Amino acid sequence: MKTNIATPTWGMPIPTPEGEFVARYSRTGLCGLEFPSGSKGRKRDSGSVRPPAQVRRWHAIASAALRLALVGQPPKRLPPLDLFAGTEFQRRVWRALRKIGWGRTWSYGQVAEAIRKPRASRAVGCACGANPIPVFVPCHRVLAANNGLGGFSAGLKWKRALLECEGIRLAG
Repeated sequence: MKTNIATPTWGMPIPTPEGEFVARYSRTGLCGLEFPSGSKGRKRDSGSVRPPAQVRRWHAIASAALRLALVGQPPKRLPPLDLFAGTEFQRRVWRALRKIGWGRTWSYGQVAEAIRKPRASRAVGCACGANPIPVFVPCHRVLAANNGLGGFSAGLKWKRALLECEGIRLAG
């Protein structure tokens, strides 16, 4: 059962040549990854409360993994992922997304089939849009049925860039 008690989170920057990402951590793992220059009005924590040592270790792992992904190499390791904020349906979609291999794509329909909800392609798209940990829960690897880009919470420019990092070239 969900409670209304807020889980403490720590936001920590990950500087990259493409800009500064912000990783968010709960007590159980990475719970968010924000792209540079996000238009959602998110703020990085002020840093007044030092994150626990475990969170700092997870951040080192997440930082290394993100930097590898951005230069076209699959991450060797990921920190624990905290995906408890999603609904049961969203979590099912996010688990399916983690099964899409590096350099591969699925359609929204294939994801719907994978979670045994073959008529839920649009709902899969919504769950992809709500994914709090893009890149590591690779919603960018999900394409429209016609191999079109579909959508992406950080914008199509980022989706194209992430796909190209994995060697995926799309027509147009």
